[in-house]
Amino acid sequence: MPLVPSASSARIDLTNQFLIAMPGMADDTFAGTVVYLCEHTERGALGLVINKPIDIPLGKLFEKVELSLTRTELAQQPVFFGGPMQTERGFVLHEKQGEGDSPYNSTMSVPGGLEMTTSKDVLEALSNGAGPKRLLVTLGYSGWGAGQLEDEILRNGWLTVDADPAVIFDTPIEKRYDRAVGLLGFDPRMLSQEAGHA
Repeated sequence: MPLVPSASSARIDLTNQFLIAMPGMADDTFAGTVVYLCEHTERGALGLVINKPIDIPLGKLFEKVELSLTRTELAQQPVFFGGPMQTERGFVLHEKQGEGDSPYNSTMSVPGGLEMTTSKDVLEALSNGAGPKRLLVTLGYSGWGAGQLEDEILRNGWLTVDADPAVIFDTPIEKRYDRAVGLLGFDPRMLSQEAGHA
């Protein structure tokens, strides 16, 4: 079930959850999006949009950073708009590789088995035929300050549900929104644009 904070409730942690934009989302940047939350603390939240591809295939991105991509199955995979913050910077969401610490320099481990890496060494590993098997690369990320995300949820901007890596890595892009909503157990067409009031 989605967690909806109330003014009297203890702080919630939505790390490793999907944020699903409600149909009435006022911010065009996030309309129709699903965001994977990599981190949610009292200081704010950080996530990556997983269903907004941009017009750059991964192979072209590698050329821009002067690397070759030997894994041909990845070359045509799209790069995604991760959010409006630091859009010139790359973020790689991927499955954890093996036990212990990540082999990459700037990696955030997310409870649930995923990692988010911002250092070029993960791209270098991929260019050498190694690196994570399943990944999603974004330019930019989505960020919220302290209490901002909770406020947007209270104003009916987002639904939340436990993330499923299969939605990120195995689901066609155009079906990710509906599959994420499906994790809540109802048809996406049943979503209302209005906030409920008792």
